[in-house]
Amino acid sequence: MDLNTITTVAHPQTRAQLPAWTAGDAWLAGGTWLFSEPQAHLARLIDLTDMKWPALTISESHLSIAATCTVAQFDALACPSDWLAAPLINQCCRAFLASFKIWKAATVGGNLCMSLPAGPMISLTAALDGVCTIWKAGGGEQRIPVAEFVTGNQRNRLTPGDLLRQVDIPIAMLKRRTAFRQISLAPVGRSAALVIGSLDADGPLTLTVTASTVRPIQLSFAKPPDAGALRDAIVQQITDDLYHTDIHGQPLWRRHMTLRLVEEVRRELLGAMPS
Repeated sequence: MDLNTITTVAHPQTRAQLPAWTAGDAWLAGGTWLFSEPQAHLARLIDLTDMKWPALTISESHLSIAATCTVAQFDALACPSDWLAAPLINQCCRAFLASFKIWKAATVGGNLCMSLPAGPMISLTAALDGVCTIWKAGGGEQRIPVAEFVTGNQRNRLTPGDLLRQVDIPIAMLKRRTAFRQISLAPVGRSAALVIGSLDADGPLTLTVTASTVRPIQLSFAKPPDAGALRDAIVQQITDDLYHTDIHGQPLWRRHMTLRLVEEVRRELLGAMPS
């Protein structure tokens, strides 16, 4: 869609060249949502593509994902053989309600900043203990765990002029055993519930619930719980007001599916544990 109120497009190449943020500004990366509907309140786009951030960087301690990394680039990442959690990348990329054309433009950062309950890059990075680096509008940086960055349906911790720079995932999390479950009302539909579990070699179990809830919910257990203890924990920690409602699923059904999927994930991970 044409944005006929835009009068200026800025093309900074460094942080120092970022223009001072004013009302009517918007960051432009993939633009898949930005150009999908009228944006009559906007007058200037700040194009981030000329920043030329490396899409993906692997160090000894972290996988760094630039906010401008596209879904297609992330899906194509060749992962080391000891990254047991690597299948999650492809699974979450395929949880998008998007065509391959969108994959080539849509960005990881854009998915996080839209902060929709069904955002699969939120699901992935939250489950793997990702940490956001935010360039603050007034200078400096702020680091926030992804699980705390998203605060509700289309709500997050960004303030006007803040810029999500990257998400860092610890390599140790990528070496954990994981299980993935996702369900939609339609065969190719927006996620209504998405659960990711991860299990460390010495027993700690972490479950991350997204899509069915307005924000990511994480539950950690020092030792894997039995089915009853897990159900009790879900009921206690995910209260009724946290379940999302829209045409893709009502809260009662989302709650039911969440309880079903977390138990499936628990069974899969415990079944993979050595006896």
